[in-house]
Amino acid sequence: MASASTAPPPPGNLRRIVAASLIGTTIEWYDFFLYGSAAALVFNQLFFPDSDPLVGTLLSFLTYAVGFAARPIGALVFGHYGDRLGRKKLLILSLLMMGGATCAIGLLPTHATVGSAAPVLLTALRLVQGFALGGEWGGAVLLVSEHGDARRRGFWASWPQTGAPAGQLLATGVLSALTALLSDDAFASWGWRVPFLLSGVLVLVGLWIRLSVDESPVFKAALAQAEARKAATGRDGAAAEKTPLVAVLRHHWRDVLVAMGARMAENISYYVITAFVLVYATSDHVGLDKQTALNAVLIASTVHFAVIPAWGALSDRIGRRPVYLLGAAGVGAWAFPFFLLIDTEDFPALVLAVTVGLVFHGAMYAPQAAFFSEMFATRMRYSGASIGAQFSSVAAGAPAPLIATALLADYDSATPIALYVIAAALLTLVAVGAAKETRDRDLAAVEPATAPSPRPAGRTESETGTGPGTGPGTRTGTETKTETETETAERPARSSSAQ
Repeated sequence: MASASTAPPPPGNLRRIVAASLIGTTIEWYDFFLYGSAAALVFNQLFFPDSDPLVGTLLSFLTYAVGFAARPIGALVFGHYGDRLGRKKLLILSLLMMGGATCAIGLLPTHATVGSAAPVLLTALRLVQGFALGGEWGGAVLLVSEHGDARRRGFWASWPQTGAPAGQLLATGVLSALTALLSDDAFASWGWRVPFLLSGVLVLVGLWIRLSVDESPVFKAALAQAEARKAATGRDGAAAEKTPLVAVLRHHWRDVLVAMGARMAENISYYVITAFVLVYATSDHVGLDKQTALNAVLIASTVHFAVIPAWGALSDRIGRRPVYLLGAAGVGAWAFPFFLLIDTEDFPALVLAVTVGLVFHGAMYAPQAAFFSEMFATRMRYSGASIGAQFSSVAAGAPAPLIATALLADYDSATPIALYVIAAALLTLVAVGAAKETRDRDLAAVEPATAPSPRPAGRTESETGTGPGTGPGTRTGTETKTETETETAERPARSSSAQ
């Protein structure tokens, strides 16, 4: 029988939770990707006009990468407070920060107006964007994972992941429409500001929806259990999670490394396929126009949005690892065909190249939410999932367009870029191959991987370093009992619905 924490919620409530997470992540990714597209198309002219065109693009991608550098800091801060105060409050804050920074970018003066202060201001606002996104992802996927039906967790948790292609679709669609309607001069003069200012309206919609949802029941149960133990023992049962980062690194360091390795191919391939492709396809090497490149990404992002829930559902049937491994192998195998198709200068070939690449990427991205959520104990889950996901982005997604652009400038060939993607795929194959399958885990019963040996009856978690809310159940492959007889009696039953 399912425990209270893992019993399927009413369908209407779950759909509202999924909608709130999806709309919020769509807005946040819209803001983040809008910057990447603008960096590839106009920021080199507006903020770095004295540079060679390709050098200017490198500099604009450098400010783009700065946002990734702030994401681990956001993961630490939002994860810390999200594990102590709850998921919902932090998600509202991240949405406000991201939307405010994006609107401010739309109001920025350019280099022609304020000189070198323009790129400095641009970089500062990009840091705020990265900080907010670093805290957004973990909270959004956990809110769904911890509400959802254990039997279909991969499917439901994949919906916040569709916020990435939805945000990409929205950002690229707005830019594509503007470049089609406006002349190059008008777009460079004022048109590029419109999609940034539009973010303000989107944030109001997302805020209204997020305020209407409930806190995660798994988190509330863990918090209540900690308070009950504190009342019974006179000790603060939450002591071990007052610094969730320390708890994560102590109990879940292997899981953090697996998550970081899993992100390498997923992150690098995505930014090569969606951001760098705008540079490569419009460069002298290929020679397509901006509108053609944007339209290809637009079509491919639509397919990407559709396949992510399908991959998530498949992960519920066969496991997270097989689906993830298929995606990593796919992006590695597709690296050379991807560039060969673009080199044909044929629009259908360009669409095929980007679409197939994103389909393989979706096989990694869809199960990622459930996979990472199932690795960590409840009272350190926000920190663990966020740290694993966002620290790797500094080495993966942040420099990917920059490295790819530099390789193109140095070698005037796509071969080294394809090898770069293949190397990332191999690293992810090793990391995920070394991980344990997590599909069968009950989120309310996940324990630290390095749980201590059994303790004498009556000792509390604060004395042993095992925090409350880590769940009194066991982790697959790492079964270690740590409860007293009283705690064992209170243990939630493992969900019979978990497959």
